[in-house]
Amino acid sequence: MSIDEKFDNAKDKVTGKAKEVEGKITGDKSREVEGKAQGLFGKAKDKLSDAAETVKDKAEDAYESVKDGVENLKK
Repeated sequence: MSIDEKFDNAKDKVTGKAKEVEGKITGDKSREVEGKAQGLFGKAKDKLSDAAETVKDKAEDAYESVKDGVENLKK
């Protein structure tokens, strides 16, 4: 995950928490729910980025294994 992605995700989580707290303090349920949703969105983006990175790593590992297997067959 790039630094920009990490920053963007953290920004969503922090902003979401701030909105949630603001909503609780002011009694604005809509703002509270909006904040919770934004925070969850930031967390979901983190998980999705992590999953994409894992898939990419596994694909690269599989490619290297196949490449090594082909090389071994050539010997």
